[in-house]
Amino acid sequence: MSVNLGDLWDGAWRGFDTVIDVRAPAEFAEDHLPGAISLPVLSDEERARVGTIYKQVSPFDARKIGAALVARNAARHIETQLMDKPGGWQPLVYCWRGGQRSNSFATILRQIGWRVEVLEGGYRSYRRAVVDALYHGDLPFRLIRLDGNTGTAKTALLALMKDRGVQVVDLEGLAGHRGSILGAVAGGQPSQKGFESALITAFRGFDPARPVVVEAESARIGALRLPPALWHAMIRAPRVEVEAPVPARAAYLARAYADLLADPAELTRLLEGLRALVGAERVAQWRAMVEAKDWLTLAEGLVVHHYDPAYARARKRDDAPTAAVVEAEALTDQALPAIADRLGQVLAQVDPG
Repeated sequence: MSVNLGDLWDGAWRGFDTVIDVRAPAEFAEDHLPGAISLPVLSDEERARVGTIYKQVSPFDARKIGAALVARNAARHIETQLMDKPGGWQPLVYCWRGGQRSNSFATILRQIGWRVEVLEGGYRSYRRAVVDALYHGDLPFRLIRLDGNTGTAKTALLALMKDRGVQVVDLEGLAGHRGSILGAVAGGQPSQKGFESALITAFRGFDPARPVVVEAESARIGALRLPPALWHAMIRAPRVEVEAPVPARAAYLARAYADLLADPAELTRLLEGLRALVGAERVAQWRAMVEAKDWLTLAEGLVVHHYDPAYARARKRDDAPTAAVVEAEALTDQALPAIADRLGQVLAQVDPG
């Protein structure tokens, strides 16, 4: 039997014990249903081989070889991944379009006695729903943007507010990037499709009657685009700004970017990318600071001569109102919880519209 995807924001797959993606590993790595596990019935190489035989020899030969491979891989998954599942276990299985791969695996599981269902339309139906929701529809949530110049600890404050019960989405965390030319993090960024699935997962389960707080971002975070529904909701959202002195922000940046400071060669390479914006002389000064490991002076220079001017230019194009300003003298680990408490009080008074 097959199951319809249902409402994307409260998907039918939530009622199953396990969601199983039987597509090849490369397909799963690009994107998959939220919470799904990967049990491929064909490896990347096997999928390519069967496809070649289908086109160059015959569909019949491809199906014979494909069936043998699927059966072999299904047996391995049962032996290594599913042996502990009880008789009442109810999985949902999907492939690219709800076709041969998912139905073949589901048939084997049904013969064991498990109450398995197949997602109607497979991953393709899910992806179509994501595109409709994020590209052609309106986000069913009201947003408030947490704004502030670089180094005002917005990401850390989001995490603290989440701990205090505020509905929060960490866009930079989902995007695997801190949102600037120096913002790359270990592990790299997900695919655009993977990022959009992560957005769906992050917003699912939120109360639409309560606002959702996101960090003020540009239309791109690293190489990833904010999809239109989210971007349009963000540019309409009121802003709550965090203000802090430059020395406090520089000290915070030196802590927050410790991973990059530990790799002076990579930091120097990235600073060269700012040459066209700030000039060769200033980049040379910053490179000397890297060599001297003068991190606080470097951070202050970046704040004053690069980040703050970039923010000022961006704000000229931002028509959304500033609902409130929260001032912070220090951004140490000890000071941040009190700032998060003040933000929570301020946010409770903001009308997201």
